[in-house]
Amino acid sequence: MTATTLFVTGTDTGVGKTRISVALLQGLRAAGHRAVGYKPIASGCERSGDGLRNDDALALQAASTPGWGYDAINPYAFAPPIAPHIAAADAGVVVDPAVLDAGHAQLAANSDWVIVEGAGGWHVPLSSTLDFADWVSAARWPVLLVVGMRLGCVNHAILSARAIAAGTTLAGWIANTLPPLQPRIEANIECLEQRIAAPLRARVPIDPPAELGLNPEPWIVRR
Repeated sequence: MTATTLFVTGTDTGVGKTRISVALLQGLRAAGHRAVGYKPIASGCERSGDGLRNDDALALQAASTPGWGYDAINPYAFAPPIAPHIAAADAGVVVDPAVLDAGHAQLAANSDWVIVEGAGGWHVPLSSTLDFADWVSAARWPVLLVVGMRLGCVNHAILSARAIAAGTTLAGWIANTLPPLQPRIEANIECLEQRIAAPLRARVPIDPPAELGLNPEPWIVRR
């Protein structure tokens, strides 16, 4: 059986994509699946004795079925905490979609599920000619949108949902509560439920349990 891939994007940076991606991996593994996270490109990496390492990618690696090396989970790693395409250009690197595809194919060939975490939002550029939306839409992967519940999220979420649906399947969205608690959060969630065609899949509190665990199996229509 071919592995199922779910792409996790967000309304912005810092909205909890890694938290949700880890929870998805936890839920899938608890259900008995071989599940692996994939962070194809990461900036803001720290230098270590083993090379550049990104905290988000390390969290995905720790939550994945054991046996995967870091480089398999994060093929493009850059030190500056800036937009990935700028970090790549500064390093003299052109992000090659063939490398991204090959990395995904390796994970998918040995897994039941691949949870791919983007960087920033849906249209974040990867190079002068490619952004995440192009790459994911070409693969036709379903997308989960993480909405960071804070002031301004309504506009960001509606625009992101429409853009995703124009390129591929929006499998749903997550209301991820961020500190400080958003005023009138219930009204904001209700507004988004009315205006986003895809279902609200989960509401995550400010202080979720360490083993949050989300199983995306019922969300995905396999082709």
